[in-house]
Amino acid sequence: MAGRELKELFRAYREGDELAFRRAAQEIIEEEESKHHLALARDLQKILVGGTGRAIAEGVTLPEPPKDREGAWPLAQVRHPSASFDELVLPAALVERLSSIAHEFRHWDKLDQRGIPRRQRLLFHGAPGTGKTSAAEALAAEIGLPLIVVRIDAVISSYLGETASNLHRVFEFVSQGSWVLLFDEFDALGKARDDIAEHGEIKRVITAFLQMLDAFRGPSVLIAATNHEGLLDPALWRRFDEVYDFPRPTVHQIRQLLRSRLRTAKTRGLNIESAAPRLKGLPHAAVEKAAWDARRFAFLDEREVITQADLWRAVEDARSRPW
Repeated sequence: MAGRELKELFRAYREGDELAFRRAAQEIIEEEESKHHLALARDLQKILVGGTGRAIAEGVTLPEPPKDREGAWPLAQVRHPSASFDELVLPAALVERLSSIAHEFRHWDKLDQRGIPRRQRLLFHGAPGTGKTSAAEALAAEIGLPLIVVRIDAVISSYLGETASNLHRVFEFVSQGSWVLLFDEFDALGKARDDIAEHGEIKRVITAFLQMLDAFRGPSVLIAATNHEGLLDPALWRRFDEVYDFPRPTVHQIRQLLRSRLRTAKTRGLNIESAAPRLKGLPHAAVEKAAWDARRFAFLDEREVITQADLWRAVEDARSRPW
């Protein structure tokens, strides 16, 4: 075990630098793997992520997010990821592809040595409420990195040139650590430059963002998520290493979601089999709303037990609104 890594590990512990501690620990794990001490490396990895994939403990204070030029508005939210792959109800092939990104992340140094490009720029697209943000959070948890969610409303400025400057501040902040960086509602930034409704400033922002995306390196993963992939500038698609389509849930997955969200509740005569088809064609968010509403109706009626009437009412409410 190299003395340098041990020094970094102890220095990070002394200074309370969780991210530096994690990087040094990961280097030690990778060194043990290179020596074919696979059992030890596997055990160290489990200890590092606490058995759940979350390497960043909830009690750890994360750095303050970057702010705009005046320092008045945070440009992002820095937070502990709370989702996990086990909680995702998505096609198995999609979860497997996401898991492969997490596995690959732990071997980036070996890919670099062999000249194999990393996959660290990902594009998630699909209808609203289909689990894109949850998947980004689960990936961050599995990798063991904090999640940075860019506040698009704060980044986009009415002042000439300020939006690109805000983006530079975000990327500069990310370059100082190891993160999963999420641009949610990405289409607000990446609209096609030939859109006649957009003015020259947005076109300059897209050009600047393309350059930042091309230059994106370091020990971080970037995820862009959009509900409107048709609005994206064509030049953006090839900048991403992987593109993932998030479909609406099948009836089988709707049943899984309902059972998962109602598992801890007291129920009586609940027929999820018959309720699930009524939600067919709706996104994951609609199914989750139905489950929470069923619990809410019972609680507000001062009942401990959720009935089929609660579930039917919740399902119809979910069906009655636009998604």
